[in-house]
Amino acid sequence: MAHRSGGTDLTQEDEIFEKLNKGDPAAAGELAELYYGDILRYCLFHVPDRSLAQDAVQETFLRVFRYFDGYTHRGNFRAFLYKVAANVCIDICRKKTWEPMPKQVPFEEKGLKEEEDREDFRRLVELLPEELREIVILRFSQELKLREIARVTGLPMRTVQSRLRKALNLLKQELERREEP
Repeated sequence: MAHRSGGTDLTQEDEIFEKLNKGDPAAAGELAELYYGDILRYCLFHVPDRSLAQDAVQETFLRVFRYFDGYTHRGNFRAFLYKVAANVCIDICRKKTWEPMPKQVPFEEKGLKEEEDREDFRRLVELLPEELREIVILRFSQELKLREIARVTGLPMRTVQSRLRKALNLLKQELERREEP
């Protein structure tokens, strides 16, 4: 792994940004590849259709690279990318009118149980108010740390913590309600 002058390790992201700064044409593809799966999972929670989610991911990276000259890398690229993806998903949802999601979604891909669990999680999270939903998705679907969630949402860290606590309490109550005979 490459090192900075202070002896600290560079992240894979930092190494890719160094390549970008040196004009390496393959670096943009490496950056997109590094985050493609994460952004796709994120978009799947915000648009009801896999092909639209894939379109949202492509549009996210197109927007990021279109305005890349204005971005200064300070180690917060992941948070920046989620902000762009959130805006793209909002734009897509404004343009479309959706039919309600079917109760039973057929999955033909490998990992049927994983997909069913993800769909159960999605339906449960949809019950939350929007301000709580986004935090839960970023924390548990995207596995972002609270500090990263604060950057993505623009909220103070304590607000993120309290909203996450409130969301978890509401989800717990809903699960308990569903388990009652």
